Amino acid sequence: MNLQNEIAKLNNSSRDESAWFGGLALSVGAPCMVVDPQRDLVIAANDSAARLFEAEDLKDEKFSRLHPETVPQLIAFAEEVLDRGRAWTRALQGRTRGGGTLTLEYEAAVSDAGAGDRLVMIAHDLEERARRNKVEEADAVVQGGLLEWRRLERLARQAERINDLILTSAADGIYGVDTEGRTTFVNPAAEEMLGWSAADLIGRGIHALIHHHHADGRPYPASECPIYNAFRHAKMNLVDDEYFWRKDGRPIRVEYSATPIVDGSDVTGAVIIFRDITERKENEKRLREAGEEVARLKQRLEMENAYLQEEIRESRNHNEIIGRSAAISQTVRQIELVAPTNANVLIIGESGTGKELVAQAIHKDSDRSERPLIRVNCAAVPRDLFESEFFGHVRGAFTGAVRDRVGRFELADGGTLFLDEIGEIPLELQSKLLRVLQEGTFERVGANATRRIDVRVIAATNRDLEAEVAAGRFREDLYFRLNVFPISLRPLRDRPEDIGPLAEHFLQLAVKRLNVPAPVLSKANVEQLLAYSWPGNARELQNVMERAVILAQGGRLNFDMPERAEVEGTRVPFPPAKIESEARRREREVHNVKAALEAAGGRVSGPGGAAELLGMKASTLYSRLRRLKIAGR
Repeated sequence: MNLQNEIAKLNNSSRDESAWFGGLALSVGAPCMVVDPQRDLVIAANDSAARLFEAEDLKDEKFSRLHPETVPQLIAFAEEVLDRGRAWTRALQGRTRGGGTLTLEYEAAVSDAGAGDRLVMIAHDLEERARRNKVEEADAVVQGGLLEWRRLERLARQAERINDLILTSAADGIYGVDTEGRTTFVNPAAEEMLGWSAADLIGRGIHALIHHHHADGRPYPASECPIYNAFRHAKMNLVDDEYFWRKDGRPIRVEYSATPIVDGSDVTGAVIIFRDITERKENEKRLREAGEEVARLKQRLEMENAYLQEEIRESRNHNEIIGRSAAISQTVRQIELVAPTNANVLIIGESGTGKELVAQAIHKDSDRSERPLIRVNCAAVPRDLFESEFFGHVRGAFTGAVRDRVGRFELADGGTLFLDEIGEIPLELQSKLLRVLQEGTFERVGANATRRIDVRVIAATNRDLEAEVAAGRFREDLYFRLNVFPISLRPLRDRPEDIGPLAEHFLQLAVKRLNVPAPVLSKANVEQLLAYSWPGNARELQNVMERAVILAQGGRLNFDMPERAEVEGTRVPFPPAKIESEARRREREVHNVKAALEAAGGRVSGPGGAAELLGMKASTLYSRLRRLKIAGR
């Protein structure tokens, strides 16, 4: 029946809505309904539709009530029909008045008869259709007679042959047993793995042949066998690690499943599918042993690292000043002595020995710790800006002074002023610094008002200030004012016992800053570090450790150390000091800075820049370039 043709004929014959619906219901023998999708209402339905849903009459019935389980699908189908004009679906499940479930197929089309859109829907009971198909097939078999039966017999033999091929081709071992545990079939893969032929096994109790003992030699009773329990209790059993015994007496490790064979309500035996996992278990064992070996090596390395860490913990002293040498202990004692006082301190040491760290420790343990520690790198301040930097200025005091500026002394009022590289202060300005230290007063540049401050001064230098005083380049009275409590820091080459703890400390700092896995600092690494003279002291060691962390591979540190500054265990002595004029010193400074710029290709900052070559901060070098009037980029 063509639904569209029926609708077309009726459309041509009548425009009366009720007559049209009635004519359609009479002309269609299958269950048919006319539905108003907007109102979810059955407008008309034939008797076949009423019988299908076990109702006397479906007229004025809510269409969605006939399909309560699939309302979303019903809405989607109605929209599809309205959009396309016709459609079909098997997604709607019906519900009879008696509560029965209907598996339906709907064919639907839009009718233009009457007012508004109407859907003509023809239902097909798929279960009924399936029953008819079975009856038709049975009739065809009966009508076909002997020829059909022979065809079915051929199909059965073909299916049996295919099953045999599947069993024969399977890579897993497969065998079957009856309810007495006797073998019923064995595939070639099982023969190969077990070393038994099918003829050896079929008809014999297979448990006594291949499953008789545990791996440790204990007997394996058939009453405990999961394979036997599969057909005894009609339950599938999975075993992931057991032993089957080959004909030659050699055990193989297997995983297997034992599934009962059920014929109707009777269990007739079980089928067993197994796989040789001996090689896999050996590989797992080797992998486990390798993992245990790695764990042992890791533990050994951790113990070695813990040893170094313990040395560092024992060496951690005052305010993160790290070391265990006598020199460090003395420095810590000096800090503890002078910190509670207001005495000025002069810290003397080579570049990179931690002068600023000592200054921080003194300030932190003083009663000024609640106030700021103001740092000034005297070498970075241009000569003509020293006075403004230290004491501040007022607006209009000089060209470029567009607003008032607070100096470093004023910022440090109540706290501590750390003057690094104090020997770089020009001689003509040292008297003004001396006045502040003596009287505690100063004036801003361009101002007449005198300001009073309370500042503790900690100075640091890598120069021999006594020699500078003797040479006339540093005021003697200022030196004595600063040198109330001197602290001399020994270079790293003179305290090798501090190299290991410092290296581990810098390693942890680098790991945290770079966010990378922490490599192990071994004793061999420490020995390598001890073999170097460290002219750049702790700062150079920190740079070496950071570079080693970046380049570390596989958790191992490798140091690309510079040439040693020693020959056959004897240190190369510094040339004897000689007096030189200020002009000569400046000339040498200019030459040195220009040489660094040339070696760095004109770059000041960044890796390989002139600042790195000179061992100073880029900001310091930029200030020095401005002071020396040297161009850089």
